Amino acid sequence: MGIHVIKMPDLGEGIAEVEVVAWHVQPGDTVKEDQVLADVMTDKATVEIPSPVHGVITSLGGAIGQSLAVGAELIRLEVEGAGNYAGDKAKQEPAKSGAAKAPAEEVAEPQLEAVAGSSAPAQSSAPAPASAPAAKPAPRAPQKPSPGAPAMRAAGEKPLAAPAVRQRAWDLGVELQFVAGSGPAGRITHADLDAHVEGHRHGGTAKGRDERYAEQHGEHAAPVIGLRRKIAEKMQEAKRHIPHFTYVEEVDVTELEALRAQLNARYGPERGKLTLLPLLMRAVVLALRAYPSMSARYDDDSNVLTTYDAAHIGIATQTETGLMVPVVRHAEARDPWSSAAEILRLAEAARSGKATRDELTGSTITITSLGPLGGIVTTPVINRPEVAIIGTNRIVDRPVIVEGAMVARKMMNLSSSFDHRVIDGMVAAQFVQTIRGYLEFPATLFVE
Repeated sequence: MGIHVIKMPDLGEGIAEVEVVAWHVQPGDTVKEDQVLADVMTDKATVEIPSPVHGVITSLGGAIGQSLAVGAELIRLEVEGAGNYAGDKAKQEPAKSGAAKAPAEEVAEPQLEAVAGSSAPAQSSAPAPASAPAAKPAPRAPQKPSPGAPAMRAAGEKPLAAPAVRQRAWDLGVELQFVAGSGPAGRITHADLDAHVEGHRHGGTAKGRDERYAEQHGEHAAPVIGLRRKIAEKMQEAKRHIPHFTYVEEVDVTELEALRAQLNARYGPERGKLTLLPLLMRAVVLALRAYPSMSARYDDDSNVLTTYDAAHIGIATQTETGLMVPVVRHAEARDPWSSAAEILRLAEAARSGKATRDELTGSTITITSLGPLGGIVTTPVINRPEVAIIGTNRIVDRPVIVEGAMVARKMMNLSSSFDHRVIDGMVAAQFVQTIRGYLEFPATLFVE
């Protein structure tokens, strides 16, 4: 038997270290070739690390949330044959001096020491004794209501109490519906009211305690790791480096929604359904022709602003692990149906954790939306090093004055943020107004 060490592979593109976000194996597990051992995260993308060999796991190279450098020891396995770890061969050979072989426990394979300053003790490589199966807990007997539990009255049933008790309960802010009565027919007395107030004051199980107002003292600490930590770092960097300003404009999307319904009815079965997003993308692409400085990336270190003829539009996408921004490349070369199909493909890849690094980087401007939860106004954070982000809020029916008459129109706010170092307020307003013009007169989206 030998030892095979799997080191952190070079994932390319100048990546020097990665973060361990999940272990799929534990010491003692038997693994097969190509079995996924761990998930690691680079800037945004999660990468699966497979096993190149068959073997038994003897140690893991780091804790979840720990960063490991490229080339660092990731996993150790016991394999058939010599393995690839020469450092242990001397310990596996008998001493040449003819001395008696040392006891097995003295030559046992030492476990990998904790890395990155961790003070966790080394684990023994000896197999742990099998633990006895945990006894099944005895079935819990049904609980009877305690004598001091709040009165359970039918809906609409009025609690019985004298006028003086009712007045006192009003003064104390106590709802008699939740006070247990000890008098005839469940009538509430002053003593019942006193017991209720006393039980609520001390948080005990005194007679008449109202559990709706019980104090809670739980605390739940959890490490911020993986994508959640990357998001936190990126947002903090963006707010630290970029002087944000947000511009909000109201847009009448009544005609746009009517056109979208017609397009879906006519072309939906063949080309797929359109949401608002691909139409908004088209409006942004057209507006960028007049304001190319919005499709840009600003280098803080060299103070260089690079603008792009291409529109690589990032689409902020919510996943189970956090916010990701897959990129629709060359949106300027796509019609709304092509954009819709690419948005769907990228969103599914991001939510399943299969989006590649190339699909999550390189955007030149970003669109963010909370859909029907979009609220009235938001203040989106710029996807650094970009200089602009376009945010949509939910569509609502509002009364609007049109040609002197009040009519119901479908209205939506655009909440957009800009980097004030390179974009002036007037330019940002003109850019958003241009987008608004395309959305309010949607036929212009299809006129070059």
